Amino acid sequence: MATYSCKSREELRVEAQQMLARYEKLKEEKLDLNMARGKPSQQQLDLVSGLLTVLHDPDDCIIDGDDCRNYGDLAGLRCARDYWADVLGCKWNETFVGGNSSLSMMYDLISHAYIHGLKDSPKPWGQEERVKFLCPSPGYDRHFRITESFGFELITVPMTPDGPDMDIVEELVTDPMVKGIWCVPKYSNPQGYCYSDVTIQRFANLKPAAPDFLIMWDNAYCVHEFAGEFEPFPDIISLCAEAGRPNMVFEFASTSKITMPGAGISVMASSEENIRYIMNLIAVQTISYDKINQLRHVKFLKDKAHTLELMKKHAEILGPKFKLVLKMLRAELTNRGIAHWHLPKGGYFVCVAAMPGTAKRTLELCQEAGVHMTEAGSTYPYGVDPHDSMIRIAPSYPPIEELEKAMEVFCTSLKIAALEKFLGSTLI
Repeated sequence: MATYSCKSREELRVEAQQMLARYEKLKEEKLDLNMARGKPSQQQLDLVSGLLTVLHDPDDCIIDGDDCRNYGDLAGLRCARDYWADVLGCKWNETFVGGNSSLSMMYDLISHAYIHGLKDSPKPWGQEERVKFLCPSPGYDRHFRITESFGFELITVPMTPDGPDMDIVEELVTDPMVKGIWCVPKYSNPQGYCYSDVTIQRFANLKPAAPDFLIMWDNAYCVHEFAGEFEPFPDIISLCAEAGRPNMVFEFASTSKITMPGAGISVMASSEENIRYIMNLIAVQTISYDKINQLRHVKFLKDKAHTLELMKKHAEILGPKFKLVLKMLRAELTNRGIAHWHLPKGGYFVCVAAMPGTAKRTLELCQEAGVHMTEAGSTYPYGVDPHDSMIRIAPSYPPIEELEKAMEVFCTSLKIAALEKFLGSTLI
């Protein structure tokens, strides 16, 4: 099939009329389908319903002589710290286990840096004349919004299939005003890239001008394969220590897409010195997190090996959905010259790079046809995609028959947006 750019205007008009007819027919179905966020489906939640009954009576709440119903253990139960150390490949005393949200822990860490400074800060970030933060993009909108909310200057760093463009990162960190960088090292949100070993080693060997430069290492999808076997990942904490900057990185993860979003447990991992420092600050805001929930997660998930077996069951549900998305993208958009995409093996998203200038229009058409997706621009700092191109698809939540219909709407809308661009006029 010829690309749209090779077609005559008459051929494009014929194609446009066909797509408009298809679009109007889809609108008549009065759909209300949600692909806006990477939410686990009901099937996935049912997989982990045993979590609700793993503790039966008061005696189940006693571990190592400690009654989990009471105060104490600010950094988390030792068994929960052992669990996360096993999953992440670090040491138990390099972990801090909190409540359900790793995003809250990230916000709190940036807040503490702003108010009090980090372990190696000459002064609190809030007292700096300017603070800049690096944002590999496309990236995770909620990361960017945290640092934006503190008034930091957000600097876009291009993403590559191996991770952020490290030549640019290494140049930018020579500026002492650059205080940190956001990272999703495995199955990045939204493109599904995995940082290469070379990229990770270059991160560990960064020589930033700011003594308190901070790598925010959000390992959200560390065990989240939906195709193929588990892909191991390096321990960034030990790599930074070996490179002589043990306090440069904080790593985060949670069980939000392993057990129950909003009712899971999260972890923050770093050097032992960093953990001690941040504990003193957190002790002002809470006495301890929900240890009952920590205990039931450890009893249910057991260890890394058992967790990986559970993740295979998640993959049996997620895999067919991602296959459907990629099958429809290939069938509908291949060889038209209006979009390309990456084939991820894990994570929760497929990122489509549409023809520049068409992302907002595509999602506007989807919305009008009853398919709700993440806003265009959200994967860039300040919500501004300079090319109006990147679109994030989240296939996990809808049942597969609804997902198929949603993808039909999406592909039709994208083609209409592209045809409008070529023809120079709005069709609807």
